Amino acid sequence: MHRTQTQHDNAFTLKVFIFQFVNFYSSPFYVAFFKGRFVGYPTNYGTLFGMRNEDCGPGGCLIELAEQLFIIMVGKQLINNIQEFIIPKVKAWRQKRTLASVLGDNKPDEPRRWEEDYKLVPCGGLFEEYLEMVLQFGFITIFVAAFPLAPLFALLNNWVEIRLDAHKFVCEYRRPVAERAQNIGVWFNILEALSHLSVIANAFLIAFTSDFLPRLLYQYKFSNDLNGYVNFTLAYAPLNYTDYPRCRYKAFRDDDGTYTLFYWELLAVRLGFIIAFEHVVFFVLRAIDWIVPDVPESLELKIKRERYLAKQALAENQEALL
Repeated sequence: MHRTQTQHDNAFTLKVFIFQFVNFYSSPFYVAFFKGRFVGYPTNYGTLFGMRNEDCGPGGCLIELAEQLFIIMVGKQLINNIQEFIIPKVKAWRQKRTLASVLGDNKPDEPRRWEEDYKLVPCGGLFEEYLEMVLQFGFITIFVAAFPLAPLFALLNNWVEIRLDAHKFVCEYRRPVAERAQNIGVWFNILEALSHLSVIANAFLIAFTSDFLPRLLYQYKFSNDLNGYVNFTLAYAPLNYTDYPRCRYKAFRDDDGTYTLFYWELLAVRLGFIIAFEHVVFFVLRAIDWIVPDVPESLELKIKRERYLAKQALAENQEALL
């Protein structure tokens, strides 16, 4: 029982977004940060409910994540645009058909403008539009390191969707009742949280999911041209595990399954990279936020002038009353 309508709308928006966040982002987060992490090694595989944990493909989890994001940013957005074009027309057709059955033979020969507007579909607000844009913003920021083309596909989608929404709100929906609002409400806090989460997620993506840091450390320690890198990343399975004595798998482990010194050095480099990456990006964000003013200087001068004129008019009225 919220005290005001604004508090109710903000709470409702936050709950719906959390539900949609889990619904849309759980699979990419699983592929990016959990899939292939708890597989184990030969003779000691990790299991869950008696089944072996899922491993990434030969290309790595980053390729699978990029494929998944490509399907979302191209296929899903294309389907959404088709739905936004067809569904309003279907609703408008059903609305006109329902009104025609109610009016029957009493339909006027020359209907008036407000009667034609009444036949349109009632406007349900902008909640779904905001939700779609915020979810898209999350995809193009949280996982941009895995699929750098995501912002381009989002730009193309928004260019098309602007025209679809314009046609929908002008031709298919009734004119909505105007309401004044100071800002976009809790959506701004959600966007800000997503921007901070994206910095952390991209840092972990580059450090743990991609091969950028292992290659960099191998170049620094062994070979600058990466000679023998693939062979170095493969470990030998324990003896008598299979009929083939030299069975290999991708990991930095010894023959008995223990982690090598390179693994711990790489882990230290990864953690150091995450800390440095986050600090640098957050510093740049704060610097841009400080350099770019929230209110332009020309507008700020006009606001101050309006306040000055308002105070001057109030003082003159007080003198006249006295």
